[in-house]
Amino acid sequence: MGKNTKAIGLLSGGLDSTVALKLMLMQDIDVLAVKFSSIFCLCDRENGCGAGSVVKNFDIPLKHVAKGNDYLEVIKNPEFGYGQGLNPCIDCRIYMFKKAKELMDEEQADFIFTGEVVNQRPFSQKKHIMDLIDKKSGLQGKILRPLSAKLLPPTEAEKNGIVDREKLLDIKGRRRKTQYDFVENFKIKGYACPSGGCLLTDKIFSKKMKEMFKINPGCTFSDINLLKHGRVFWQDRNLIVVGRNKEENEILKKLCRKNDVFIILQNTPSPAILIRGENIDREIIEKGKNLVLKYTTKKIDGPPVFTILYTDTEAQMKNNNVIPEESGVNSPG
Repeated sequence: MGKNTKAIGLLSGGLDSTVALKLMLMQDIDVLAVKFSSIFCLCDRENGCGAGSVVKNFDIPLKHVAKGNDYLEVIKNPEFGYGQGLNPCIDCRIYMFKKAKELMDEEQADFIFTGEVVNQRPFSQKKHIMDLIDKKSGLQGKILRPLSAKLLPPTEAEKNGIVDREKLLDIKGRRRKTQYDFVENFKIKGYACPSGGCLLTDKIFSKKMKEMFKINPGCTFSDINLLKHGRVFWQDRNLIVVGRNKEENEILKKLCRKNDVFIILQNTPSPAILIRGENIDREIIEKGKNLVLKYTTKKIDGPPVFTILYTDTEAQMKNNNVIPEESGVNSPG
């Protein structure tokens, strides 16, 4: 059972996918774990939401797959709509399974498995939705869901006898008592984010994204990433982001790209401003400077002195483009 069998495992690093992985390893399946990531992940990015720790403990390989600009098109135009925010959960699953299918073909693997549980998520984990996702991704019969397998039709791996269906589970719903008992019984550690997390489900962030799509329909992930790191304002088609603390100031500076403008006060701690747009003129820069003053909480010693950096190379500030301004808000930009 399972000998010479290879599977692609979608590993979020959370509780459910970790249990699914263990169930496959218990059947001597050779597993390549795959961790999908994007700028919308809310979990520990450095540890891959626990995926890194899990594969280390199980001594199996892990492949990181970043969702690219093609995924952004999925978010902009999902075939099956959104959840409560801007989360295209059904289309997102189809996207990941199609990518996993490419890996399955490359690795000559026999099937794909996930930690999905029937009825755990209202939008994408109903039985009929799972079947729809399998068909749309071209993987009908190829996706095994070990935690709920006994509640679903047998997959090809089960029919062919390379996976023992009797050793799989019949979990449904949002409670995770069975999963917690399982990891305690096998002394499994290293998993994280039991419920996962996606910024696209956040209503406030989703509102910012919708505004971005309306004003700048050709936006990229680089543009959207700015929405995560400060107060957001628009001046025509120009995006102005105001840092809320020192950490965000540093992040905004690092996120500067070609033709961006970065503004900060010289003579007192202040929020930083990043401006991105097609035609950043004097009026836009004046607005940026006024926003710096508006959100500066400490008393300014003397007239405000601005430093304005005009970037002309990607992610790099040239020293000769640093312009100190010494005469306050209305000084030349």
